[in-house]
Amino acid sequence: MTYEMLYKQIRKLAIFLIGISIVLIGCILFFTPGPAIIVIPIGLAVLATEFIWAKKLLNKFKETTSSISKSAKKAIKKNF
Repeated sequence: MTYEMLYKQIRKLAIFLIGISIVLIGCILFFTPGPAIIVIPIGLAVLATEFIWAKKLLNKFKETTSSISKSAKKAIKKNF
């Protein structure tokens, strides 16, 4: 195993641990007062730098929040 391969594996592990830690903190914030909706996507963005599954989850999150935002805007306009 070369140093470059070892570096890539250590980097991937570090990104995984940091990203998962941020996502877990975000999950805890769902049950305590805090900005879970902001923290979880940050953790997914960190994970998405190395993992395709995290990039897919982040894109799904963006699509869902965008559609919720559009629905909320329509509801607000309808009521006023």
